[in-house]
Amino acid sequence: MTRLLRGGVIHTPEGPATAMAVAEGRIVFVGDEDRAERYTGADEVVDLEGRLVTPAFVDAHAHLVQTGEQLGGLDLTGCGDLTEALDRVADHASRHPESAVVVGAGWDETTWPDPTHPTADLVERAAPGRRVYLARVDGHSAVVSHGLLAEAPGAEDCAGWSPDGWVDRDAKLRVTDRLGNLIGPGDRLAHARLALRTMAGLGIAAVHENAAPHIGPDWEIGVVREAAAEVGVHVTTYWGALASYEDATRLGVAGLAGDLNADGAVGSRTAALRQPYRDQAGHCGHGFLDAAQVAEHVVGCTERGIQAGFHCIGDAALDEVGAGFARAAELVGAAAIRARRHRLEHCEMPSEAVVRTLAELGVVASVQPMFDDLWGGPEAMYAERLGERWRVVNPFGDLHRAGLTLAFGSDSPVTPLDPWGAVRAAVNHRTAGQELDYATALFAHTRGGWAAAGIDDAGVLTPGSRASYAIWDATGLPDPARGAPSPACLTTVVDGRTIHAQQRSTPTPEDA
Repeated sequence: MTRLLRGGVIHTPEGPATAMAVAEGRIVFVGDEDRAERYTGADEVVDLEGRLVTPAFVDAHAHLVQTGEQLGGLDLTGCGDLTEALDRVADHASRHPESAVVVGAGWDETTWPDPTHPTADLVERAAPGRRVYLARVDGHSAVVSHGLLAEAPGAEDCAGWSPDGWVDRDAKLRVTDRLGNLIGPGDRLAHARLALRTMAGLGIAAVHENAAPHIGPDWEIGVVREAAAEVGVHVTTYWGALASYEDATRLGVAGLAGDLNADGAVGSRTAALRQPYRDQAGHCGHGFLDAAQVAEHVVGCTERGIQAGFHCIGDAALDEVGAGFARAAELVGAAAIRARRHRLEHCEMPSEAVVRTLAELGVVASVQPMFDDLWGGPEAMYAERLGERWRVVNPFGDLHRAGLTLAFGSDSPVTPLDPWGAVRAAVNHRTAGQELDYATALFAHTRGGWAAAGIDDAGVLTPGSRASYAIWDATGLPDPARGAPSPACLTTVVDGRTIHAQQRSTPTPEDA
């Protein structure tokens, strides 16, 4: 199968071209109209009519089943207060009496006039007699009904349990285990399929699934792969369990990485900090791993030829992770560590010393620009929880200048699927000096994601690269200003195969 795209704006490292040819899933030509004439006998000739073609996006951190569950179910994102959240719970429960459990996500009490979070009593009034599980926006804590708690034996004896229905850490894991039995493979497949189709429609060609025991059962990885085979989005899978090497082999994952938690999240006050939270005296969050455990895991993964990685947000957690990587390099050599291209998720509050260590060892920073867009600045959640420390969170500029590969993701459903929005968020970082230029931000959301998965022949429109690209209803790169509109994705192609297509309109200069 050969295809010629012509008459458009092809975004390449050397500058815009007007034509591109594809054969057998690879780009074989990028250039001008005159040189494109030799490809006019292609099986398919596409007149771009002036439209933009870019490398397709990669979402380097997502949770597909949970994303689809929220897209098609109880989405609590954007609730203005607790009353609205409970009203949505009641409405959803009444419209879905057949559901074994009412699952919702996305509520964020830091945006409400009264930051009182839901409780088990309140959700049971909203959905009488129902099992209810409502995950906070960061996914590291939840509020559950008394009925569901009663079906999670031992949860009340675990760290992170509260009698008002709030669960985090081990207590949340107990409840998640119960959900694994209540939500079956069929429903999970439908959720993953919806998430992947939504991604394809946004110009996303590839996604990194960050599975972990505290998120869902390990068989969910097979469900995700089945959905990916149907939809055509390229999926790289990770399993976030410490030193579980036999599981890695059995599951066929790229690494024991992703949401292997070194700590929690700032919003839930579970990220591990050196100094206490501004709004909870004496509390520094929770660290789950020490440097010795990190080193052992990194060495074990390195020796087995798979990626290691960790979820790490707070400065104290990153100190342990950085020290663990340094120790691992002492044991097996820095070159061996670099060759595996290990990765960190979020990497929100690293010290200068930790950044240097990560750069020296070739660690990839899988980061989420929408975190800064939603929670950065002097009036938002980071400032509420951390005080002036909000200024050091998500230091994309520092990471890039140090030489780390950046890979952008959404952590969906934590933040919405919006790749152009993520690019704009990185360009308009709320902390001066941490912003990225447009080209670097776009690179991080395209080629950076492929590189994070160990794939070096994708994410750029040059001859020899994989033909994974998107056609946009625009005549040039979109305006990077905060709040500017994003162009519609007309076509998404993965390795030469079209996985999304919609009818085109006539482009206008305003679309540029």
